[in-house]
Amino acid sequence: MPANRFAAISSEPNILTDIYREEINLSVWQCTLSQALNSEVADLLNTASELQLSIALTPEQTIDELRGASALFADKPALSAHLAMLVDMFCTLFELKRAGLRLTLLNKAMCPKFHVDHIPCRLVSTLGGVASQWLPHDKVDRSKLGLGSKGKKDHESGIYSCGSDIQQLNTGDVALLKGSGWLGNEQGALVHRSPAPAAGETRLLLTLDFID
Repeated sequence: MPANRFAAISSEPNILTDIYREEINLSVWQCTLSQALNSEVADLLNTASELQLSIALTPEQTIDELRGASALFADKPALSAHLAMLVDMFCTLFELKRAGLRLTLLNKAMCPKFHVDHIPCRLVSTLGGVASQWLPHDKVDRSKLGLGSKGKKDHESGIYSCGSDIQQLNTGDVALLKGSGWLGNEQGALVHRSPAPAAGETRLLLTLDFID
């Protein structure tokens, strides 16, 4: 078991650089979405039946690639600009030429059980709907991850002690989740899961990953 891991949370975007600190496994910029962006996201949630984009792109290409990938972006300038900004921040922070962007409309939990990602780091941001849940490092029984849960649901497996241990991101938050693929963080990866949206509710979820 590594020394404790902590979350770094701030309304300032430069908090994201804290992900490089050994003791940090979650870095969250509490980003307030503009009225224009919220309006475009609401329109997308209300009118699009499905959206499942998966694109490798450079920061300079983001807006053109989005418009090329889906006609939905023709009238979404605020959303396009926001995504381009996040791709630029992610690539700059990790010195990447490109990022792997996934933008998905979800009406069910994509990863409903608490788990860790076996990658170095992932950016996660819920732009509409209910946001991701996570467990503080000192509240997790890691022996109950994966097969250790013996097929039981999270509230039955003992992975956490009580419901108040579960923390939740806010819509608009830009979060960097450090995985087990980060050197020195093999036993300290952030434990997280997708929330189950309420009946009839949809989420718009963005993830950015390393691809080269």
